[in-house]
Amino acid sequence: MNQSALLRPDWTPATIALMILGFVVFWPLGLAMLAYIIFGERLRGFKRDANSTADGFFAGCRRSHGRYRPHFSTGNVAFDDWRKAELDRLEEERRKLDEMREEFDSYVRELRRAKDQEEFDRFMRDRKNAKRDDNGPVAEYQTP
Repeated sequence: MNQSALLRPDWTPATIALMILGFVVFWPLGLAMLAYIIFGERLRGFKRDANSTADGFFAGCRRSHGRYRPHFSTGNVAFDDWRKAELDRLEEERRKLDEMREEFDSYVRELRRAKDQEEFDRFMRDRKNAKRDDNGPVAEYQTP
């Protein structure tokens, strides 16, 4: 028996046990399982209908250069030209901002590297000076 047959929207022992367990643990879970048992068959049709409606609604948008751009015309040539010019201008601004962010990120990386290098050099210098000051063991262990 596969898992889809085990949790089908029907009154099976598994779904009844999950519903009871859901009510015991957290009542909305049990209520959700009850709704799944009662309305589960209708959910497949609802999901199919909702997906087909959404596909039709968003069919007017296409992915272009990493951004959504409408490929349809509104019928107003002046508006379409203005919209295209504005979208191109915004795309250019985004490109400039991305370049500036990349420059800033590289500057911050270099600044962190320089700070880490300075701290490491200071640590090594302090360690070298501490070894030069101590010619013998630092402290001998004494038993109590």
